[in-house]
Amino acid sequence: MKHFITPFSLGLGMALASAAGLAQAQVTVQDAWVRATVPQQKATGAFMRLQSSKDTRLVSISTPAAPVAEVHEMKMVDNVMKMRAVPGLPLPAGQPVELSPGGFHVMLMDLPAQVKQGDTVPLTLVFEGKDGQRETVQVQAQARGVGAGAAAAAPGNAPHGGAHKH
Repeated sequence: MKHFITPFSLGLGMALASAAGLAQAQVTVQDAWVRATVPQQKATGAFMRLQSSKDTRLVSISTPAAPVAEVHEMKMVDNVMKMRAVPGLPLPAGQPVELSPGGFHVMLMDLPAQVKQGDTVPLTLVFEGKDGQRETVQVQAQARGVGAGAAAAAPGNAPHGGAHKH
């Protein structure tokens, strides 16, 4: 008996595969953007809003735009603003987590080229659930002006701290 793929069975298979992919999507990413750089600048920040339907953690980030990409935290320590890399960023179920200037954010370092306003920077985010299952999310972040800060993150958003340059 021969099996034939008909347009109906192909369409049904694609619909089922698509629905399965949607069912697995746990994390949403909104308002992703990167701060543009000046010539010779070797680092910049990427910002976005993350939300997960289940408890998960952002465990890695990568981009072809920079050989080093890390999640960093800005925090006041003894009246001094300090920045440090964090090994992972928890995303509590159902709660939005802001990556914004002056707080948690992504650092793109050792930039080989200038990131110009209007450029699109592809980012690959990897999340890990409590069960050890990993989810990869591809994001296209648009570069905004060098002076872009929290208030410019997205129309209608309230500021999330002062802007800082990397």
